[in-house]
Amino acid sequence: MSTHQRFDKAFKNAKIVEFDDTSKYILFSDCHRGDNSFADDFANNRNTYFHALKQYYNEGFTYCELGDGNELWENLHFNSLFESHKNVFLLLKHFHDANRLYLLYGNHDMVYQDKKTIKKHYDTWLDPNLGEKVPFMPGLEYHEAIILQHKKTKQQIFLAHGHQADWRNHTFWRWNRFMVRVLWRSLQVVGISDPTSPAKNNTELIKIERRTKKWIADRKNQFTITGHTHRPRFPEPKDIAYFNDGSCVHPRSITGIEIQNGEIALIKWYVDTTDDGFLQIVRAVLEGPKKIIDYKTT
Repeated sequence: MSTHQRFDKAFKNAKIVEFDDTSKYILFSDCHRGDNSFADDFANNRNTYFHALKQYYNEGFTYCELGDGNELWENLHFNSLFESHKNVFLLLKHFHDANRLYLLYGNHDMVYQDKKTIKKHYDTWLDPNLGEKVPFMPGLEYHEAIILQHKKTKQQIFLAHGHQADWRNHTFWRWNRFMVRVLWRSLQVVGISDPTSPAKNNTELIKIERRTKKWIADRKNQFTITGHTHRPRFPEPKDIAYFNDGSCVHPRSITGIEIQNGEIALIKWYVDTTDDGFLQIVRAVLEGPKKIIDYKTT
């Protein structure tokens, strides 16, 4: 199956979610929530991510996670991830309970193609105060792709993880998962990067971006937002409408995409210091905002 076929299939089967100019969405991806060990890249930015997501929840945003939220290649058991980042998962529960949560699976959490796995991980949890299992996020769904469709203009924004343009990580994800668990996780300690990751392999990253842009162009400039490569992208309206929200495992920051007031922006959250030397978590706009309607499908 080619890149075009994989993207076409995801687009055809995508869940359609309507929005308008009053809607507010925050898009993050590639959190790679781990077990808080030496290999957990998310641990460095956990507080930044939690603070940002809490702000978005309080401001009425809907959260869309574009894949690789949980690091299920390096880790065998979901429970170790949950216990390591319980405050994050409890915050996700608040979004879920408010019907403001959409989750996509990527190559590192491809197991969520299976509804039984989702149910096993998310239906219940052991409440330490009650000493028994209680409902957690029953009915939670994962999708391969979502289409945000504007109620008035009918403009469509295609959301996917982006591994559809990476045949190794899409087709052979089980083999890559095995190699990460038995080999690359240990080598990461001495600074040897996992070659299966496009975020750590510039040659593969460029190929993936090229294939994605080709599909977008062939679909008459279909407005598309992905993750996977960890490299943020924010085109001008006259260019190919290929956006990338970056990742939540940058060395000292997290990046994402905001949609609100009929506009789109690339943002960053990071730790900074005040003039008095106190640490604070701040938000910065990297690109935009630009009007969504200006990215027209031709």
